[in-house]
Order: sequence, then C-alpha cells, then structure tokens
Amino acid sequence: MIHSRRNSQSIRAALLAMLASVGTLTWAEDWPQWMGPRRDGTWNETGLIESFPEAGAKVVWRVPVAGGYSGPAVVADRVYLTDFVRMDGDARNDPGVRNELKGEERVSCFDATTGELVWQHRYPRNYKISYPAGPRATPTVDGDRVYTLGAEGDLLCLNTADGKVIWSKHFPTDYSAPTPVWGFCSHPLVDGEKVICLVGGPGSTVVAFNKLTGEEIWKALSAPDAGYAPATLIEAGGVRQLIAWHPESINSLDPETGKVYWSIPLKPDYGMSIMAPRKEGDFLFASGIGNVAALLKLGSDAPTAEVAWRGQGNTSIYCSNSTPVVVDGVMYGTDCRAGSLRATEFETGKRLWETYDLTASHRPTNHGTVFLVRTGDRFFLFSETGDLAIARLSAEKYEEISRAHVIEPTGEAFGRPVVWTHPAFANRHAFIRNDKELICVSLAVE
Repeated sequence: MIHSRRNSQSIRAALLAMLASVGTLTWAEDWPQWMGPRRDGTWNETGLIESFPEAGAKVVWRVPVAGGYSGPAVVADRVYLTDFVRMDGDARNDPGVRNELKGEERVSCFDATTGELVWQHRYPRNYKISYPAGPRATPTVDGDRVYTLGAEGDLLCLNTADGKVIWSKHFPTDYSAPTPVWGFCSHPLVDGEKVICLVGGPGSTVVAFNKLTGEEIWKALSAPDAGYAPATLIEAGGVRQLIAWHPESINSLDPETGKVYWSIPLKPDYGMSIMAPRKEGDFLFASGIGNVAALLKLGSDAPTAEVAWRGQGNTSIYCSNSTPVVVDGVMYGTDCRAGSLRATEFETGKRLWETYDLTASHRPTNHGTVFLVRTGDRFFLFSETGDLAIARLSAEKYEEISRAHVIEPTGEAFGRPVVWTHPAFANRHAFIRNDKELICVSLAVE
C-alpha cells in the first residue's frame, strides 16, 4: 500500500510538471502544511466560483471532531487533522490560568471526497495550558509520512497509509523543554531530510531531526521557552537561512548545521512571538502584541541583518493569531489589539487602510482574527466569526465580492464566540474546522 501511494504521488508530480510546461494551464495544488505548499498563503487553482450562491456556500460533507486550533492538511484524497478529547477538567479560557485537563490527543485521517474516517491514532495526554481546546500546530505531510505536534510537546511521525507511529519525541521529557503557557504551537517544517521544530530547553530552542528516524541532527539557541512562531526558510545574502523567532529575539541559522548567522532582539509582550516572519525583496518583517514590530534589512552579499525601523503605535500591523500576506509591496493582516484587517506599505510601515467588517462590525475587538489566502487576483478570507469571504485587496481599498457563513464559532475569547483555525484549500474546496466538526465546502464552478 505504501509503495502504491509513492507511485501515485510520483505520477501526480510528473503530471504537474508536464502541465506546467504547457504554460497555459494551471493545476490544483495540495495543501500539505500550514498556510499551503510554500507557507505563504497562496493557492494556485482554477475553476473557482466568483461569488457564493444566493442560498449560501455548498457544504459537501461534515464530520464530528473534538477541540483544537490546528488546521487541516490535505494531500491527494486525504485530510489530516489533530484534536483533543477532554475527559475531565475545567476548559474555560483565561489568559492568566493554566487549565489542568485529562484527555487524549488524536491524529485523524479522513477521505477528502466523502469525509469517511480512514484511520485514527490516539494517545493519552493531560493538559496544563491556557486556552486548552486542543492542539495548535497543523500537520505537515511529506510523502508517505505525516508529522504532528501536540499542545504538550508530542512530536509524532506517522505513516500516512495506516497511521502507525514511526517515531516520536516528547519535548518536555527529551529536552527538558517547559511547555509555553499557551502550549507548543510551531508547525513542523520539513526541509530536505530534516524536520525542524521550535522545541525549547537549554541549547535546544530549535532542533532539526532526521525526518525518517527522529535522530537529532543539530540543536541551537536558548530562550525562556520556545514561543509560538513556526520556523521559516528564506534565501538572502547568497545562502538559505532558517529564521527562528523566540520570545527574546529573531534569529537566522544555517539550516544544515544550526550555526547562528545573526540575532536581533525582538520582544513582544507576554512572550507572544507568533507570526511567521515575512520576507519580500531584501527585507524581513515580524511583529507582535505591545506595538512590537521590526523591519530588518537583509545583507545582499552575506547572511547579515540590521534594523531598518521599529514599529510605532500609528504604524505597521501588530500581528497575533494569523500571519500576514505580502503582495507587491503591500502587507495585509489583522492587528491583535485593534482587531482590524489592515493594509500597510511593507518597507515603510505606513498604514493604507483598515476595516472591521470581517471581525467586529465596525468596532475594535481584542485579537480580532482573519486568515488570508490569495488565489490569483482575489483572496479567500476566513473570519473568526465563521464567515468565508471572497475579496480583492489592494493598496487603495478592501473590496468584498461575496460572503457566506460556513461554520459556527464554537470557541470563546474575551467574552465573544470565535473560531481561530486556519482553513486548508485544495481540489477546489475549503476544509474548515471548529471544536465540533470538520467541514468540506465546495468552491468549484458547477
């Protein structure tokens, strides 16, 4: 079965390459990890609806799931998702309280066409974290393996065919890594023969594992804890660089050895280093709560960086739950304190416009959240309210084309209902979850 799957994936890759060479055709992409194939919030697809039907979005299937902030991953005809089944404990959200819960985490694989459960792996895991709904990290699929990270630091490598565990790590046990107050969140990053995670512990804030065996290849950096930002790959200064932002500094490492190229202090309030740093041209941007932001000028001939500017209260976007998307010198994202969707000039931080239409109906909302995915000249925007909108974003304005309410916000934050999970987009469909169900929404022209 494994060999058959490898062969089908090889055939699929060959077809994609052949069609790309034609030049006039575009082929659908899988969504194998957080924020898509390139982790940049872009989705290459054709045959999509221009607007939602008058009757609303078409839900193809829905299946029950348990709690979690982790998004789905979709490859070929399979959907992968993690969740947490609470068996005991008070799960009320309070940013100042670590909830103690008893339960189990699960990794589930569903048929992408029907929603039928293909396999499921369960393991007991008690929680002592704040906002304890469930796992945070989206699965990462690589060939015949899927990598998942639980909220209490369980890194698993499973066979995509049957869900059997190939190898595993537990960060608090294996690396003396303290669980961050809001749990482990860093989406696993596959790079060549490595899988890279922000882990924590003395000298092991970042760890590269052999993706086939789980053997440690290298480890680097120390920090109070790992924070919440995913490891990010860029190319600058003539080399590939691994960007790791922990609660005290943003760092560049050699992805092959863990050698530190540069490190610049960047300390958001409450240790909330969350967004993945974004690069465009020779600049790299990161920001967080507390009006903490920095644009770094990257060296062109060597792996170096210097601060071009730091954010002021009336500039930039101070990001939290969602990572912004940069298009042609303009950055779009949601601001954690104001809760608005904003556009700024990437290289200056100048604000161009903002709207509350997707989050709070014209009023500021703490940590208002929208997840952005670009396809062609449009965006699919998934709001914490459970709405999916189609819009055009430009330096001049926010132009909403169509909107549909697709799922109920079953979570809670600051006294309001929310759904804080990044959807997956694949095969002309959106795959969206809350704490009760996973749904498949058709975006195909019929």
